Parts: sequence; C-alpha cells; structure tokens
Amino acid sequence: MNSHNFFVKILKKINNFINSLLKKNLNKLNANNLKKLLINNKIFLIIIVGIILFFSYLSIPNIFNQNEISSKIKKNLLNKLNLEFNFEKKLEYKFFPRPHFTTKESSIIFNENEIFEIKKIIIYVSLENLYSLKNMRVKDIIIEEANFNLNKNNYGFFIKLLDSNFKDIKLEIINSNIFYRNLENDVLFINNITNAKYIYDPDESKNIFYSKNKIFNLPYSMELFNNKDNKKIVSKINIESLRLQIENQFSIGKELNSGISEFNFLNLKSVAEYKTNKNYFEFKLFDKSLKSKFSYDGKLNFRPFHSYLIGSAIELNFSHLFSSNAIIKQLLKTEIFNNSNVTFKLNIFANKIKNFNDFKNIFLNSKIQEGLIDLDQTKFSWKNYVNFNLTDSLIYVKDGKLILDASSEMNVTNLDEVYKFLLTPKNFRKKINKININFTYLFDEKVINIKNIKIDGKSDKNLNNNLNNIYLRNDNLQNKIYFKNLLNDAIKSYVG
Repeated sequence: MNSHNFFVKILKKINNFINSLLKKNLNKLNANNLKKLLINNKIFLIIIVGIILFFSYLSIPNIFNQNEISSKIKKNLLNKLNLEFNFEKKLEYKFFPRPHFTTKESSIIFNENEIFEIKKIIIYVSLENLYSLKNMRVKDIIIEEANFNLNKNNYGFFIKLLDSNFKDIKLEIINSNIFYRNLENDVLFINNITNAKYIYDPDESKNIFYSKNKIFNLPYSMELFNNKDNKKIVSKINIESLRLQIENQFSIGKELNSGISEFNFLNLKSVAEYKTNKNYFEFKLFDKSLKSKFSYDGKLNFRPFHSYLIGSAIELNFSHLFSSNAIIKQLLKTEIFNNSNVTFKLNIFANKIKNFNDFKNIFLNSKIQEGLIDLDQTKFSWKNYVNFNLTDSLIYVKDGKLILDASSEMNVTNLDEVYKFLLTPKNFRKKINKININFTYLFDEKVINIKNIKIDGKSDKNLNNNLNNIYLRNDNLQNKIYFKNLLNDAIKSYVG
C-alpha cells in the first residue's frame, strides 16, 4: 500500500536523523552538559514521538481486511444516502491531505435494475475512530466522470437524493453526464455536470443541491431544495449568457402534479403555469406586465409523443434561432427531433419582428413530423406592400451544420411603393404580381445561397447562373443594398 510505504520511509529518515544527532554530541557529553542535552532535546523528542504516533494512527486502516472495509463503507453510504454502491476494484487508502479511500470503475444501483457507471470515487472518512472499523464514519464523497441514464422510471433520481441525511456528509459530483432517454431508450439530449454538490444548510434546516452545468454548449447554474412544509420542490436556474433566471415551484399530487415558473429575462418577467402526469404536460405562458405582450398555450403528450404550441405576441425575437450561440439552433443541431415517433406543431401570431419593424403580420407555422422539420405556410408581410409565404421548406443537419432549404413566394400588393424602395429605373417599372425565390440558408455561416429567381413564372438562365452567396452582415444597410441590387437585376432580366 502506497501510504504505508510512505510512512515507513518517514520513520527511517527520523531514525537516521536521531542517530546523527547522537553521534555529534557523544564526544561532548560530561556530567554537566548531559543534563542540558536531555533538557534541550526533551521537547524535540516529544514532538518526534507525537508525529510518529499521529502517522501511525492515520495508517491504521491499512491493516483492515479489504472486504470488510468495502462492506462497511457500502453500508454507511446506503444508510446516509439510500444509494447502493458497487465497487468493482479494491479500495486504496491514503491519509494525505486527509484520510480517504479511492476506487475506480464503480457503479450505483438505483431502483434495483438501473445502473449508473462511475469512473472514480473518493470517499473521505472522519479522523475519529480510525482504529475501529466498526465505528469508522464516511464524511464526504466525490463522484467523478459518472454517466447517469435518466428515463421515465428514474427521472427523479437527483430530487430523491434531497431526502438523504446530509447533516454530517457532503456529496459532490464532478465532470459527469446525464443522458435523458425516451421510451425507446434513445438519447434525447445530454446534460454535462461541471460541478454539483448536496449540502445541508443549518440556518434553514434543509438540504440544498447546487449544480453548474452545460447543455447544448450553453452553461447554466441551478439551485434545488425540497420545501417539505409546503410539499413543494423549489428550483432556481440562472443562464448568464442569456441573462435569464428561472424560479420554479413544483407541487406533487396523488394523480396530477402542478407548478408555477417565473422567468426573468432582460428585466422582463413572465409566468408559466403547468400541470402534468404520466401521460402529458400542459402549460400556459404569459407576460406578467399589466399590458401583456404575449400569451402561449401548449401541451406535450407522452404516449405517443405529440405536442403543440399556440400563441400570440406583439413582437417575435428570432435571436434565439439566428444568433451565434442560439439555444434553439443548438437544440436542432442535436437532431433530437429527427425521430419518426415525434410530432410537434407550432403556431404563433405576432405583430412584428424585433429589430425588423418593417416586417409585420407574422404567422410562424412550424411542424415536425416523421423526423422532418419544415416551416411551410409561414407567412409575413413587408410594409403591407408584399406578402411572403414559405413553401417546400426543410430544416436539416449536414456535417454538423444546420441548414434550411425553402422556397419563398412573394405576392406584390403595392408595386409602386416597391419600385420606390428599390429605386428601380422608370423604364423597367412593369406590372409584377408574384416573385418566387428558391434559397438555402446556412445558420452557422449566416449565408444565403439563392438558387433560382422567377418573376410571374419567368426566369433568366444567365441571371440564375450568376447568383452568388449572400453573406449576411451586422450592418443591415449593407444587406439592404445588396438585396435591392439583386431584385433590380431580376426585374431588368424579366423586362428584357
């Protein structure tokens, strides 16, 4: 054992030091200075003896039987955490920086048949009673690089741990993953735990779970505790990069669970009320201000997985889809919805789009069915001059990149105003009813590849062959100029 060998080396060094000290002073000894030598070295010898006894005490667990130690620690963890651990390899004892056991390739058995794999465990024991295996107590435990597979049978694993006795023990989880799986055991998404810990708060007499995580490359922190007096589970989530805080209260009933969540996003507050059971999750999300800016209703049916979201808003914010680290974009890139058993419908009406006030009367229509994601029949208007309608759309992932293929049909309702905006020369201003554009949009690169332009069903081969990729820039004026030139070129080709 490593710690035992280290202890033996310490003793040898101490012994050699004492021998050299005696040899140096042996020739100087006489009746008078012998007494002084003994008095001066008395304290030193007491310290040496104390160090020897202390290290001897710390090394006592090395003499215990390996199976007995393993059995004792398992029993201690089961009593305090109600978790059954399985140590596949032997426990190694070390007393620096404080007494602890380590082992690799372990697991936790939950609900009799659920097994969570762990690469490394560090188990700290109390300094008291190291001489007695019977009275040895586990103080803290650190789990590293674990894989937790959660499904409908064990989704409450981390919440159930709050019922454990953390008054004299702390549980910490480092660099681990939570795999959320569906009924077919397919991975829906992965949550990375950077650091998490269960501790007892003596001031409020409750267990608290703190966690720093990352999901879809989005860091967030969470605090969770069980309010037993009100029979509620309270959680607080903070996503700093989005400046979003979520406070949630969840009440557990016999047949139906319910809750309320409050969202604080950029100092704007909204509330979600929801209820759920084993078959569905139903919610209502609305703005908390006096003049409500949005209201959404949704329902998720679990068997089969069929969901919908219907709502209305004064303003839609698409930054969650188009920005560099947009959470919706990252979610779509995981291909979590590319499942034939998943059906999802989204219908949202809005007056305008944030930062693009010229676009009005938005109807966002999204459908996920049989693994396909489309935006067909999504409609919006530009200054009440042109009505847009998306068709033949498909969102997919290729080589890790999110791509939208679609066609846009533009019906012109006020041609004179369109020509004024485009600054089209008067000799090219002929009657136009409809413009069709086929395009591909690359979300990561922010590039639009226009494949074909038709005006009233007519297209020009030379124009279409010379179409280039459009690199969208933060400067909207520059983008506007490019689109103006492109449409004017198409009109000139149409007029001939």
